[in-house]
Amino acid sequence: MPAFDLPAPELHDVALFVRSLSAPAAESNTPGDRQAGSEFFFGKGGCSGCHMVLGHGKAVAPDLSSVGGEMTLEDIVEAVRQPSAKIKEGYAVVSVQLRDGRTVRGFARNQSRYNIQLQDLTGQFHLLASDEIVRRSIEPGSLMPAPRCSEDECRNVIAYLSSLTGPAADAKATPIESTGGLTFEQVAHPKPGDWPTYHGNIGGNRYSTLDQINASNVKNLAAKWVFPINHFTLETTPVVVNGVMFVTGPNQVFALDARSGRTIWHYQRERSKDVTGDPAKGTNRGVAVLGDRVFLVTDNAHLLALHRVTGQLLWDVRMPEGPQNNYGSTAAPLVVKDMVVAGISGGDMGIRGFLSAYKAATGERVWRFYTVPKVGEPKSETWKGTALASGGGGGATWMTGTYDPETDTLFWGAGNPYPAINGDDRQGDNLYSASVLALKPDVGELKWYYQFTPHDTHDWDAGQTPMVVDTAIAGRIESC
Repeated sequence: MPAFDLPAPELHDVALFVRSLSAPAAESNTPGDRQAGSEFFFGKGGCSGCHMVLGHGKAVAPDLSSVGGEMTLEDIVEAVRQPSAKIKEGYAVVSVQLRDGRTVRGFARNQSRYNIQLQDLTGQFHLLASDEIVRRSIEPGSLMPAPRCSEDECRNVIAYLSSLTGPAADAKATPIESTGGLTFEQVAHPKPGDWPTYHGNIGGNRYSTLDQINASNVKNLAAKWVFPINHFTLETTPVVVNGVMFVTGPNQVFALDARSGRTIWHYQRERSKDVTGDPAKGTNRGVAVLGDRVFLVTDNAHLLALHRVTGQLLWDVRMPEGPQNNYGSTAAPLVVKDMVVAGISGGDMGIRGFLSAYKAATGERVWRFYTVPKVGEPKSETWKGTALASGGGGGATWMTGTYDPETDTLFWGAGNPYPAINGDDRQGDNLYSASVLALKPDVGELKWYYQFTPHDTHDWDAGQTPMVVDTAIAGRIESC
């Protein structure tokens, strides 16, 4: 291709034209009334009966919250005016006749000759092996009907969709109608085969009641599938709900068919360049699930809510206030009632530890408990020296806590004080570092605490699992 010696104005125009061919629709000057398009989408057009946008609508068809940043204007125009021209991967409409007589119709989110991951039109997953299927048929075209909009209405809808680039950080979501997600009762009392929290049991005992594997047949265990995650080391605990397994890597979640290991959806964002410690290594211990939301912390201490059916981001909350100051996060969140509780990392880097609870529906913060006081606050007398002057002190909440429904108590461990080894500038007990905290979960108030290592100078920490057990104390059964 020869070089072109064009005047600067013409070169600018050519560059703009070439860019427009592949630029996201959000960068185009799309004609139309966005507000009128939104009203049509959620009203007369009935689009929200299948599609969700920023938490509004239903997660049956693809979530459109970020469509303006992911598709070109030409692609959006084609999708609106000719919905069957190009089917989004994972949304081919399939009908499956099962050997038990049932017929299931929905989207083939993933499939092979051996199995199919089918999402029905209510948002439920059917994870089927080939030997369960009598017949499967792929329907031609899209589930979305031909447009029933006037020229002006179609133009306005296209303008509205082109403006969508996903939820902003700290943007609160709208509560959505649950279509079969996990209730807190099911989290607190999991059904056999489910592992709905980081500890399996919300009390932390990691005990399964399943008895298919026993001393007589354990020798027959063998690998059924392997799923690679693009990270050199993993510390995640898989969470399993209704046959769907959620596993994490750094800043990412995979929803997998637990029987076959095939992907249903994958969410990922870029890793941060300004974090330190374990978050910088990519450590992430897993997710929490409640209703139609899957909760994940990021390396730079954001708490995210994803939709369990689509993997689409619903809300994003940055947990620390002010500058980053070495805050990160690695722990799996914990759901308690209608809240999600999350801790932070960075105790070896001088952060001021805290634990926060957020409304699961919207991401609005309900309460925050600081594990280290400021100068002049209660318990600051247990810090003699200069360690608190910078607003730090350690006490990270870097391991997932537990909850006791019987006593309505949230338990969480607080990590080492800072500086971790040299205690010269922090004489005293250094509360509440190296302690287990018992909190009122509705308000985040302290019920009691126990400090395992006053004035810890060995980095002994208290990040272990505070397991809830019933045991005999002086002849009486106590929950503790």
